[in-house]
Amino acid sequence: MLETSIFEENLRAVLGTENLRTVSAADGISGGFPQFIAEPKDEKQLAAALSIANEAGIAVVPRGGGTKLDWGNPPKKTHLLLSTVRLNRIVEHVWADLTVTVEAGCTLKTLQKKLAQHGQRLALDALWPERATIGGVLSTNDSGSLRLRFGALRDLIIGVTIALPDGTLASSGGKVVKNVAGYDLPKLVTGAFGTLGVITRAVFRLHPLPRSAKTFTFTAENHWTLQQHILAIQDSQLAHTSLQIRSASGENPSADILFEATEAGLAAQEAQLQKLLGSVRVAQISEKSWNARQDLWKSPANETLLAKISLLPTNVAKTLDSLNSIGDSRNVTWHIVLQATGIGMLRMEATLSQLSAAVEQLRGELQSRGGSLVVLHRPADLYSIDAWGDAGDTVPLMRSVKHQLDPKNTLNPGRFVGGI
Repeated sequence: MLETSIFEENLRAVLGTENLRTVSAADGISGGFPQFIAEPKDEKQLAAALSIANEAGIAVVPRGGGTKLDWGNPPKKTHLLLSTVRLNRIVEHVWADLTVTVEAGCTLKTLQKKLAQHGQRLALDALWPERATIGGVLSTNDSGSLRLRFGALRDLIIGVTIALPDGTLASSGGKVVKNVAGYDLPKLVTGAFGTLGVITRAVFRLHPLPRSAKTFTFTAENHWTLQQHILAIQDSQLAHTSLQIRSASGENPSADILFEATEAGLAAQEAQLQKLLGSVRVAQISEKSWNARQDLWKSPANETLLAKISLLPTNVAKTLDSLNSIGDSRNVTWHIVLQATGIGMLRMEATLSQLSAAVEQLRGELQSRGGSLVVLHRPADLYSIDAWGDAGDTVPLMRSVKHQLDPKNTLNPGRFVGGI
């Protein structure tokens, strides 16, 4: 057990008793619990608390809304949970420049509601927007179907401020879209799972809200036919915003496509889509179909595993056939939502031993074709499964960056790729 009395005294001196709270049952992290929970009122307090923990050898786990706190490997140590819940301001919305500066603890839904007042949006559809915070979304690099049209988070973020373990508040980027000067800290911390620093605020480029939108769907008789349709759409002149595939054990695969335009433009896009697909029936459906990725997370039982997979778009059919084969041979029930970009969310249900074997088999097949599988949720008995898989020759470089920014391994130790 750590000698924590001096650390706690120093923490209270910086934060005040009102910004510390006791641990509750809701504060568990992959089966473990922190000893302390700090909720700083601003980024300076957060940086000071992080510095105190770093000096004392206290392991720190940053937390926003807690929606993705179990993603990645379980931290090797969890002493201090450092929350951004009170860093929730929208600092500046320069609507004429299509930029916004927002603190890390602001939820995505709150931000979008504010931006919508000026007819704008952050073109991002992350999971659980009501609770997911900007810092958490960035740290886990969570993006959905809008990525096809507007790019990944690394394309939307143009500036960031992070608290480093030594207490430094480091900023990079700017408030204007064309700023390209300086070290590219925004891209570095996006997807780093809070292992390099604690994000305190970010600056994003924005896009106008669409005038109108419609979603259409179609079903194919098999995976290979569906892939042909998807590739044809991607190679066409259609101006679609999103394109996703939905498939499951024993079902014919479907695809959903989103158009955003004027009413006249939507009618023209629908006609062009129908012409492209020929005899395939195209039907308009509710925009709720874009919640399919989130729906995979409903009621995960003890024998449920969820993973993020990536693959080349030309390998869609081959991957779905692999899932059929694995499902049949290992008695695994599966559901997948796969974006046209090749990034998907997969849910598998089976006995623990079959889940473990299925993950290793599918991961091996994906990696052999240039893809990947990252475990996001699994039963506690399967925590021994590495969440990340083989990261190849990138691990030494990532270790070097980690050592430069967090030499004492204070932040989320062991959570990231290669045990970083």
